[in-house]
Amino acid sequence: MITHKIKTILLITIFVSSSLLLAQDSAVKREMKRLNTKIDRQNTRTDSLDTQIRMLLPELQNALKANLKAKEQTDSVAILLINRINTMQNKMRLIEDKTAYIDSVNFEILAQLVMVENKIVTLTNSFTEMYNLKNNRSNDKVSAKISPSEYKKIYIEALSSYQNSDFEKAVTGFAGLVLSDPANDLADNSQYWLAECYYTMKNYKRAVIEFEKVFTFAGTDKDDDAQLKLGHCHRSMGNLNKAIEEYQRLIDYFPGSEFYEKARESLKQLKVQ
Repeated sequence: MITHKIKTILLITIFVSSSLLLAQDSAVKREMKRLNTKIDRQNTRTDSLDTQIRMLLPELQNALKANLKAKEQTDSVAILLINRINTMQNKMRLIEDKTAYIDSVNFEILAQLVMVENKIVTLTNSFTEMYNLKNNRSNDKVSAKISPSEYKKIYIEALSSYQNSDFEKAVTGFAGLVLSDPANDLADNSQYWLAECYYTMKNYKRAVIEFEKVFTFAGTDKDDDAQLKLGHCHRSMGNLNKAIEEYQRLIDYFPGSEFYEKARESLKQLKVQ
């Protein structure tokens, strides 16, 4: 009787265990099937991505090659532009150098023209003055040191020497007249022409000294002439700031001078440089 119960229990245990095992096996199979389904889906996605990559790879490679080629072309264009810019800069420097040289040459030519013009005006004035002296006898005054006629004679001779470019003789004549009778009516003119001699000989420093002495003569009619020549002297020596100052002084103090426009033009030329 006990044995039969034990067998029954064993059978029941075996049945239950089998049922449990079958249930577990079924659950495992379902899980395995679910996992396999996921794996299949992932494989499908992977295959799809692989296919897409394979399809896109040639395009990517072509795009990369195109970018590299474009970069090479861009680099080539950049190098070409840099070379052109350097060439243009060199040309600009060359043009600037040429312009500076031309300005320098023009300045020299202008200075020469001013000197030529000054020479013409000076000679014209000297001839006019000599003519007036030879034809005017009414201004003679008694001098304690030298007679008026002798003073005028020496003055005309000195002017003639100046006109003939015998400047050393002219300097001797004018200097002697200034020293012999500073009160003579022609003393201020003698002083002015003495300065002109040094200016024409390009001894500008000495010319400045002599032109400034013209202003010491009261009532002189050579003050505006001397003022203009002071500007010319400093300009010829390269003292441009001083030249500007002297030209401006003529404009300020001699507005009615015949040299007013010359001073304005000279001042304009110097301020442009």
